[in-house]
Amino acid sequence: MVKKNRPQAAKTPAAQDKPATLKDLLNPDVVNRLKAQSDQMRAEEEKQRAEARQKAADAQKAEQKRRENDFEYLLNNSKDFKKYD
Repeated sequence: MVKKNRPQAAKTPAAQDKPATLKDLLNPDVVNRLKAQSDQMRAEEEKQRAEARQKAADAQKAEQKRRENDFEYLLNNSKDFKKYD
């Protein structure tokens, strides 16, 4: 009599069978230093962005103040300048 072949369940790979990642291969101290350096670089980048936004806002305020003192600009951009003619 012939035995029937039963389908075998797919074997799941064990945790040890997974390929090693760089994090697994590196010393935990090195990983922590790299994470700290990454966080520091992100903070510096955010600080630079904030400074650039502040600088642009200050330049815009200075330009608006200069325009407010320019009579020709005010006359050309006034909605009701014709009443002064």
